[in-house]
Amino acid sequence: MNTTVTLALAIGALVVLVAAVALRLADRLGLPSLLIYLALGMAIGESGLGVQFDDVELTQTLGVAALVVILAEGGLTTRWSDLRRALGPGLTLATLGVAVSISVTAAVTVWLLGYAWGFAILLAAVISSTDAAAVFATLRRLPLPRRLAASLEAESGLNDAPVILLVLVLSEQLTGGTTDVWYLVLAEVLVELAGGSAIGLSIGFGGAWLLRRAALPLVGFYPLATLALCVLAYAGATLAQTSGIVAVYLCGLVLGNAALPHRAASIGFAEGLASLAQIGLFVLLGLLVSPSRLPDALLPALLVGGALLLVARPLSVLLSLVWFRLPISQQLFISWAGLRGAVPIVLATFPVAAQVPGAERIFDTVFVLVVVFTLIQGWSLPWVARLLRIATPVTPRDIDVESAPLDELGAELMQLRVPESSRLHGVYLPELRLPEDAAVVLVVRDGRPFVPDRNTRLMRGDQALLVSARGSRAEAERRLRAVSRAGRLATWRGEAGQPSESD
Repeated sequence: MNTTVTLALAIGALVVLVAAVALRLADRLGLPSLLIYLALGMAIGESGLGVQFDDVELTQTLGVAALVVILAEGGLTTRWSDLRRALGPGLTLATLGVAVSISVTAAVTVWLLGYAWGFAILLAAVISSTDAAAVFATLRRLPLPRRLAASLEAESGLNDAPVILLVLVLSEQLTGGTTDVWYLVLAEVLVELAGGSAIGLSIGFGGAWLLRRAALPLVGFYPLATLALCVLAYAGATLAQTSGIVAVYLCGLVLGNAALPHRAASIGFAEGLASLAQIGLFVLLGLLVSPSRLPDALLPALLVGGALLLVARPLSVLLSLVWFRLPISQQLFISWAGLRGAVPIVLATFPVAAQVPGAERIFDTVFVLVVVFTLIQGWSLPWVARLLRIATPVTPRDIDVESAPLDELGAELMQLRVPESSRLHGVYLPELRLPEDAAVVLVVRDGRPFVPDRNTRLMRGDQALLVSARGSRAEAERRLRAVSRAGRLATWRGEAGQPSESD
């Protein structure tokens, strides 16, 4: 076997293992994990172990591929019941908010640093997009109101498309192109967003229909097929000259909220692959940077980042969310939680690849800005949430049901765990009032499995195995969710078992 390939595999495996251990350390210290991965890449690079890497185009290609996986995972793990009420704020932040942020940051940059307007707008556009990887990884560890967290997640999932287009157009302009920038931005952004949305939703719904009816030969094929559909949405939308970024996120959102076989396994696989993509992406970006150039970028990064964090971001949030009934405390948190990460650094490679004059200055400035302000914001977010009194620890009552098809029998096999605060605790099995063709066939309590009877009561922490006819699966799941929330008198109390829409 080729020695170079073997060595590359060994180094890659070691990087993943070291990154996994470093992630544990980062969690204990309260550091954002992306900083650990960037530091690891820099340690391997030219100023550390001496690995020389300067292939900007390869970094850009692999970076986009990693973002596709990260956005797919973000869509798969986002609940539609949470996102539905946050879609308006998230979409407004991703469009109007981005426009305001770019305009204000560019103006302050011209004033403070004396840059030309075109160069300042390009720099502002590169750093204007919040990062899906940073937002998903950081916010989901905080006990935040669901609408608030979903608004930030929707913004990070949707704001890349217009920003990528703007960066490409501006890069062409600054290298002598004759493109009418504002005409393209206004026309193509709408076309890309609408087309990408249509393709992503179509593939998502079509894929969900197919996976529910196709009995794949191996359980492991379901996670692969789910992620493949998301990648197909990105590729199809991109080939159709629309937004693949929007398409992959919406496709993942549809699939993640569909009643798919082995849904939990599919989401777990996507989470693991997204973590691997994050590690590879940040390590690669750390390899690409030249540490010797970073000191010169420190002052511009602090000035531009300060303008973004303290002026542009608050103003963009205020103008975007004035139309929605979000408390001022939540608006302040959204303003502070506009995290930057891999996306701005990947976008900074676009001008370098296009050979825009001064592009290396943009890359270095963005790299330092992301490191410094991610450190400041990432460390302070829990404190800010407590200060604004929006931290809302939630003790879940809802249950997660994992299903697998029994194709030859026309049945569904379902597995659930009784949460600690669930009102399923103490309920006798007949009181569940499941459909006639559904039954609990096995209970595991304290690690001991047994076959239940009519006198068996469910207890906290129990795991239960249910079998139902395929057509009754949805009704059985609704009934289980209703009893979990409202107890044995759920129907009398008007609880129908629909997904929660609480904040």
